Order: sequence, then C-alpha cells, then structure tokens
Amino acid sequence: MESRMHNQLYDRDFNLWIEQMTTVLRTRDIEAMDWQNLLEEIEDMGKSEKRSLESYLERLVEHILKLKYWEAEKPRNYKHWQVEVVNFRNRISRLLDRSPSLKNYMEQIYPKVFEDAVSAQQIEFSIPQNSFIELEQILKKDYFG
Repeated sequence: MESRMHNQLYDRDFNLWIEQMTTVLRTRDIEAMDWQNLLEEIEDMGKSEKRSLESYLERLVEHILKLKYWEAEKPRNYKHWQVEVVNFRNRISRLLDRSPSLKNYMEQIYPKVFEDAVSAQQIEFSIPQNSFIELEQILKKDYFG
C-alpha cells in the first residue's frame, strides 16, 4: 500500500514527493522511504552530470576547432569563439570541482567526443586528418587553437 501511494505521489506531484522524502530522510523513517523512486532519481542525477560534462566538452572542442581551422569565419567570429571557449572551460571546471571523480570519465570519453566534434564541424569547414588535440591541451586556459 505504502509503495503504491509513493508511486502515485511521485507521478502526480514530484516536488511534494521530494519534500516528503526529505522529511523521511531527516527523521530516518526507513519504513516510509520510497526506495525505488529514490534510487532512480539518484542514478539519474549521476547520468545528468555525465551528460552535462559530455556536452560542455564537445562544445569546447567545437570552438577550439573553429578557432584553429575555420579561416573564412575567423575574422568575424574570433572573439566570440574565444569567449565560448572560456565559458565551456569554466563550466567543465565547476562541474569537476563539484564531482572530481568525473575527471576519469572525461578522460575515457574524450577521444570519442573529439571524433564526434570533428565529424560535425567538417560539414562547415575543412579539418586535417591528423587534427587530434590532447585533452590536457584543450583544457589549458591560454590555449585557443
């Protein structure tokens, strides 16, 4: 009965469910805890952090590639792209400050993220075959391609 009631509340009013689960956690009322939905939410939080990191990293790589190789648009967009590079580095840095263990994840996904960014950007401008830029270089504050 309790589980069905939690599921109904979770589906009907997520914010109220959070408030109730917060109270249940504070009072350590284990019997009233909606474990199934709580576990799903915690797992989703981790996935969300990873998706954010991937997105920021890909956007960072895209803008570095633009700065490095998109000669036709460089005079018009150079400063804007530099600002975007700084913004995405800052977002990545803040995310890693909150969750340092994501650094290992970032190192694992970087080659694929770089490959995907090159694939997308090659539609707009030419990128040489051996264009790989190491993660450490991409993250350096003074590196703009």
